[in-house]
Amino acid sequence: MINCSIVDDQPLSRQLLAEYIRRHPDLQLAAECSNAMEAFDSIHTNPPDLIFLDIQMPSVTGISFIRSLKNPPAFVFVTAFPEHAVLSYELNAVDYLLKPVTYERFKRSIENFLKVHTDPAPAPDYSYFKVDGCMVKLFHSKILYAQSIRDYIVLVTTDGKYITHMTMKYLAELLPVKYFKRIHRSFLVGTMHITSVGREELRLGDISIPVGESYRVGVGKMGKIN
Repeated sequence: MINCSIVDDQPLSRQLLAEYIRRHPDLQLAAECSNAMEAFDSIHTNPPDLIFLDIQMPSVTGISFIRSLKNPPAFVFVTAFPEHAVLSYELNAVDYLLKPVTYERFKRSIENFLKVHTDPAPAPDYSYFKVDGCMVKLFHSKILYAQSIRDYIVLVTTDGKYITHMTMKYLAELLPVKYFKRIHRSFLVGTMHITSVGREELRLGDISIPVGESYRVGVGKMGKIN
């Protein structure tokens, strides 16, 4: 959930924005503040992910407030005055909303925020392979090595062997490079299972895998070459 704060000296404006925040499934209201001094105290006790900030407020404007913060959170200006729009983007505002704000326009601001601030979904820790006409799910952590034999790949895992129709080039692009390394034109290994590295072979426990001559430099960086 995205924690949101509202900073606006107008009660009706705060009420409307609070309602919009409650209606949106990804948002929750962290605080409502009627001036910049309240907001300053609030963001230090309950830091928000996003602030909806009025510009024209007594004593300290929304622009002055943002400039006073060393590491300001993401913010959307909400104002009745269009003349500050250019400055808002210079200050890296997520958006600039003109009052009265409709819910549709409010939602577009949230979409803009999510595009920039939402972490990408983590890559899956498995891949699917077609084996004997069926799609088989193999977890990357269980793949010991892969061997290409003509147009087929033999995947050797901790649970057994699987044969799939695939090129080694495609397999190397499919599997995450963080956990797999090609060490021979016909072999790719799961690096987490390597127990020793030599000039002409590396070992996965009791399993010996040859190192291709053109791959020795890359393999050498994984461990001391004998």
